[in-house]
Parts: sequence; C-alpha cells; structure tokens
Amino acid sequence: MSRERLCRGFLWLAVLVGGPLLGAKLFDLLVLAGAWSAHPPASLAMMPYGRAWPVDTGLFFVPFSALMLLAGFGALVTGWRTPWRYRWLLCLPSVGILALLVLTVVAFWPMNADLHYHGIGSPKDRITDAQSIAMARRWVMLDWLRVAGATAAFVAPLRALTLPWPTDAAPRDTPAVRLLLALALAGVAAFVVWFVANL
Repeated sequence: MSRERLCRGFLWLAVLVGGPLLGAKLFDLLVLAGAWSAHPPASLAMMPYGRAWPVDTGLFFVPFSALMLLAGFGALVTGWRTPWRYRWLLCLPSVGILALLVLTVVAFWPMNADLHYHGIGSPKDRITDAQSIAMARRWVMLDWLRVAGATAAFVAPLRALTLPWPTDAAPRDTPAVRLLLALALAGVAAFVVWFVANL
C-alpha cells in the first residue's frame, strides 16, 4: 500500500473520530459543565463522577482521544515526506490532540479532583467555597481551549483530504533530525502508556 493511501486512511479515521469527539466536547462543556459550574459550590454535586453517575464521561473521551492520537500520528508519519504546505495540516491533529491530553493531565485532572471532593464534602477536600467558584470559572475557560483544539484537529484532516496529494516530496531529513523524530515518537508512546496506566 502506498504512503498516500495510508496517509489518507489515517486522515479519514481522524475525520470520522474527530467529528463525534468535537460534538461530545461541546456537549460536555455547554450542558454538563454548564450545569455543575452554574452556582458552585452547591452545583458541584452535579459533576459526573461518583456513585450517582452510572457512566463516567472518560469512558467516551479516552478511547476517542486515543483513536484520534493514533490517526493523527499515523497521518503525520506516513505523510512526513510531503512538502510543508501540506504537512502542516498533518501536524495539527497529532500535535494538537497530544497537547490537549497533556493539558487534561496537568490542569483538568487536579481541578476535577478538587472540585469533586469539595462538592461531596469529602475528607480529601482542600479548597474553600470561594476557591471552588474561581476554579469552576477557570475550568470552563480552559475547556474552551480544548474545544478550539478539537475543532482544529477535526478541520485540518478534513482540509487535507480535500487537497490533491502533493507530487513533490520534501528533502530527506538528516540523521540528526531522524533521531530527534524517533525520540519524539518514543516520548509520545511513553506518555500514552503512562496516561493509560493512570486512568
């Protein structure tokens, strides 16, 4: 199978996964987060965690994000030799979803825990009512970044699919660049393993 067909297959996967992922992210922000962040701390009881909620939203977002990451990096690797005018569209889904996953781990996981513990009055609660109000606002503001990133990760592969495959190839990378790329991919793989192990 040619690199073009492989790359386009990964782009199609990115589009088919990215559409529902973007829609779900908007629903999560506007409906679910809109409810639990409306009047903290009382509204924090509506966070979709704990025994009151039969389904964790992560059960949807984690596999779809993993598929998007696979599709994005698959398209980038198979289309790496394309010229930059095309390759930048392959970078957005892969690097974008990776950045959003890192943002989720670094910013959202700690906030989710703090807000949830405060909302249920857990002994693990570490924040005040005033801090919970500010944190809920910060959560919503940062989540718009995730919506913007999910939009870019959906639109970029869609745009790449509408363009003709470039007939010219980028110059071959030097050994140093290839080594850096291999290290970067190994770092991504290590992050994914760590991410899955800490779910």
